[in-house]
Amino acid sequence: MEAAAKSNLKRVTLELGGKSPNIVFAGTDLDEAVEGAHFGLFFNHGQCCCAGSRVFVEQKIYDQFVEKSATRAKNRTVGDPFDPKTKQGPQVDQAQFDKVMGFIDSGWSEGAKLVCGGDRVGDRGYFVQPTVFADVQDNMKIAREEIFGPVMSIIPFREIREVVDRANRTEYGLAAAVWTKDIKKAHAIANDVRAGTVWVNCYNVLDTRAPFGGFKQSGIGRELGEYGLQQYTEVKTVMVKL
Repeated sequence: MEAAAKSNLKRVTLELGGKSPNIVFAGTDLDEAVEGAHFGLFFNHGQCCCAGSRVFVEQKIYDQFVEKSATRAKNRTVGDPFDPKTKQGPQVDQAQFDKVMGFIDSGWSEGAKLVCGGDRVGDRGYFVQPTVFADVQDNMKIAREEIFGPVMSIIPFREIREVVDRANRTEYGLAAAVWTKDIKKAHAIANDVRAGTVWVNCYNVLDTRAPFGGFKQSGIGRELGEYGLQQYTEVKTVMVKL
């Protein structure tokens, strides 16, 4: 964007990062939600722009969700990415590894409860244990900044208006998800959460026909679908006096 402004004003689209809220209501299929949240965060070693890194869980099922999520993360196989049994490989480089470990340290120091992981795997390479923090507060660094690594923050909430306000309390707006059997709650989250994509009872479901992009600091423009084609076209107006 800066280079375009300094040269030929070439139009750009920017698909940037996020701090996506993943909202789990009581009454949903708990095991399905745990698995969906696990995939939504740990996919690609957590190095995913739309990772569901803020998992808001209704207070009624919070303790169960934390326990099941920690167990699921502990069973995630970390190792050689060429081994078919491996589910999580290394972070991309030393800088990203150090960044992720720094976020884990900040979670500790700011008072979040570490329920799983929190350390490196082995003594070589850039492997990070699948990490789960509970009792995360909205003002903590791990709840505000994009980690881009395998670190899940689980945050309790009590009612829908509260969680909508808290989900929107971020400079990002790339994606969001909601897990519920109540279609009214699903529509309320889809309508009111400021995000370019909202998934209902699923996560990371993408289709080339569906536009993808972010609100706020998560980007400009859209990829894919008919809206994606608009980024490559120009509209011309012709007026003729008759």
